[in-house]
Amino acid sequence: MKNSGAELEIVLTIDKIEPIILYGVGDQHLQIIEKNFPVQLIARGNQLKIRGPQNELDQIENIISELIFIANKNGHLSREDVETVVHVVKADFHSRESGRRAEVTDSKKELDEVILFTKQGYIKARTEGQQRVADAIRKHDLLVVIGPAGTGKTYMAVAFAVAALKEKRVKKIVLARPAVEAGESLGYLPGDYKEKIDPYLRPLYDALEDMLPKELILKYTEQGIIEVIPLAFMRGRTLNNAFVILDEAQNATSMQMKMFLTRLGVNSKAIVNGDITQVDLPERSNSGLLEIQEILKNVEGIDFIYFDRTDVVRHRLVRDIIQAYDQYAKQGNGNNHEGEPRHEN
Repeated sequence: MKNSGAELEIVLTIDKIEPIILYGVGDQHLQIIEKNFPVQLIARGNQLKIRGPQNELDQIENIISELIFIANKNGHLSREDVETVVHVVKADFHSRESGRRAEVTDSKKELDEVILFTKQGYIKARTEGQQRVADAIRKHDLLVVIGPAGTGKTYMAVAFAVAALKEKRVKKIVLARPAVEAGESLGYLPGDYKEKIDPYLRPLYDALEDMLPKELILKYTEQGIIEVIPLAFMRGRTLNNAFVILDEAQNATSMQMKMFLTRLGVNSKAIVNGDITQVDLPERSNSGLLEIQEILKNVEGIDFIYFDRTDVVRHRLVRDIIQAYDQYAKQGNGNNHEGEPRHEN
């Protein structure tokens, strides 16, 4: 922020909506704001420069956040929406104590927490563990998320990837899973290539279909903008400008994990998800997810987030089932996986 006499200047990056929707045809929405405040708004792509007194800048930031929230919620933004928001924010500001700086509205706070807007509403962190993931992915290029079933690991990762694609921070999404039961060859299953791999990749498609229209997923898939593939198919590639997800990572071998982690290219992010209590590999000790907890623990730019049963977001019975299994294992019954690192941050 720069100070020029009584006038200040801020630049907002518009990254949760197409700028044309916010600005309006011929910048008509911005013109409505300028008529109501002693400010100047200058739009250049997704950069919005705002000049004016401090109090007005505070109000304009609130208005912009509110308008983005409304546009994503309703799928459009009308002249009436803009006028209403301007009126409400001005009235709210003038009702405050004299000389008190305007506070950020609830809508702005809520907007900051939103990961992705969808036709059904919006996606944001629902547990403390999920919020740690949301905070960590903004700071790190590689995030490893470990926790039990039902904690939203896959869903959250896909939401971050789709948001990055929509906001043009990456150019493609690559979603990968090990196909353990088919030995990665997938040859013995009936049907063509797609029919063979679909059973293993279905959870990733389910998450995508919650967040994007099916026709858009098909279009992006045909164009190579979205890839949903078995882990083995990533060998030999370098992924630049991509958001890469490895799901069910506990079933990636040590060599496969190293192969995946070294695919990351320029301007790319990766999330590795897994449940260390559900290793399906013939030799459990060969799980790459178990191994990297020790190998990568001190590498800068990588963060580990651990979920526990308090982060379960499925049916309440799922949490109780996980707790029952944990208690059973602690009593020395079944496969209690003693010696396994346990983290419950």
